Amino acid sequence: MKAIAINCSPRVNQNTDMMVSAALKGCVEAGFETEHYNLYQNGRFTGCLSCFGCKRAPHEGECIVNDGMKEILTAIKEADVVIFGTPNYLGDVSAGFRSLFERLQFSNLTYQKEQRWYNTYDKEVLLIMSSNASEEWYDQLSYTDVLKKYKMAFESWLGHTEVLIAGNTLQVDDYSKYNWTMFDPEKKKESRAKQFPKDLEKAEKSGLEAAGKAASKSR
Repeated sequence: MKAIAINCSPRVNQNTDMMVSAALKGCVEAGFETEHYNLYQNGRFTGCLSCFGCKRAPHEGECIVNDGMKEILTAIKEADVVIFGTPNYLGDVSAGFRSLFERLQFSNLTYQKEQRWYNTYDKEVLLIMSSNASEEWYDQLSYTDVLKKYKMAFESWLGHTEVLIAGNTLQVDDYSKYNWTMFDPEKKKESRAKQFPKDLEKAEKSGLEAAGKAASKSR
């Protein structure tokens, strides 16, 4: 069985990427074959071009745009566990994640009364968001609603989706380079040292659990 992780942050080996890597580690522990993608490093890509090629034979349900995202779109449909990771940018997902979501979701939409989706799957999905804001602010700032929207969308055809949040993350190593007076650098570093390892452990556990659920479906 296979699990894939897609880091939809332009930053590699930072908060979001570390979280999806930890979740993927849990899938490795379960004996899954794994693949890790850094979306912004996988070649040039775009959001949906509204060409409607995915609505015409012989490519119904398949995005026909051949760019850096093509490989990832194929891998998502072939995987048993899919791990998405996005940073919180301006109260929403990253532009990369949104582009991936457009291409993935719209290509599968039929526009037919009789059948809404070309394909439906029963995968296990993890949606991970990292953010400068603490998790306790998510309800107040409506970030929770943003994640619910994508969770509901994935669960309508891709599979059961769990949401994980890593809040109050360390944005940069040296805050003294920036005039960011709203942050306390020492508290940020303290959170990095104490809380972020717990977030990584939670992600790894979630990956292991997702793999277990996916494996049970194949028995």
